[in-house]
Amino acid sequence: MPRRGLRGGHLQTLASFFLPRRITLPPAEARLIEVEPGVQVLCHCHWQQERQSALTVIIVHGLEGSSESQYMLGIAAKGLAVGMNVVRMNQRNCGGTDALSPTLYHSGRSRDVAAVAQNLIDDDKIFRFALAGFSMGGNLVLKLAGEWGKDGPPQFRALATVSPSMNLAVSADALHLPGNRLYEYHFMWKLRARLRAKARLFPGAFDTSRLRGLTSLRDFDDKITAFYCGFDGASDYYQRSAAANVIDRIAVPTLILHAANDPFIRILPETRQKILSNPSITFVETKDGGHCSFLAEPDDDDGRWAERLVVEFLRGF
Repeated sequence: MPRRGLRGGHLQTLASFFLPRRITLPPAEARLIEVEPGVQVLCHCHWQQERQSALTVIIVHGLEGSSESQYMLGIAAKGLAVGMNVVRMNQRNCGGTDALSPTLYHSGRSRDVAAVAQNLIDDDKIFRFALAGFSMGGNLVLKLAGEWGKDGPPQFRALATVSPSMNLAVSADALHLPGNRLYEYHFMWKLRARLRAKARLFPGAFDTSRLRGLTSLRDFDDKITAFYCGFDGASDYYQRSAAANVIDRIAVPTLILHAANDPFIRILPETRQKILSNPSITFVETKDGGHCSFLAEPDDDDGRWAERLVVEFLRGF
């Protein structure tokens, strides 16, 4: 049940962003991991005393989020409390790391997540790990799991996603609807600022004049993301980067949590059919919950139902 007074997709989404939270975590190990030559990402690692035997959960944030996003901290606190290792992964450029990569991040860089997992396997000798992702991060971990199929690392046990953007094109276009322009404006403001910061850090690599006239996320992905990341426009980027392409190949226990009233995440009928036809996937669709929110009445906890569901699902592996 949604929290009293917070029914509806927009109310849920905005409340999760603005409601204050107090999350206390033990100090994390900050680790830079090279995901490709010349590109590093920053991870914040929280370890149990016996790190090798505990399940390690790698969490990936959404568009313009970071390892400090509230849901990342919430999952970390709940996971640590039940005996998990938790690794809060910043996507490239995020979490104050623009200088660590001459490239941009995008929804298709699933191999960055794979590189982080491999680092933990090699350096920390972890026996088992799971992936968790929110929104864009959900697309990334689903995409990676589908690409791995039955051939992923033997340590890979499960994954859980909240509001994953599996159909990128239709979800990006939904952001441009009149009722969603507040969200789009927020993303565009942050993306513009990031490109300008990258241009200052890497002179000659990025042309900020390409930002002129952009009024939508699709425009940005067409003129910036696709141009600098090797895609033939936004449509090609969305098509090649969508987890929907490989979701039928996922072979480990998987949770997908989606709210029917998510303001802008859309699931196409053919993707829904792939999900329902895959016995490895548990698909939970609620009537209410908004985007990456799912605020419920507190019941001996903080009422962050999605975070609790993810941890409860993953702790079984």
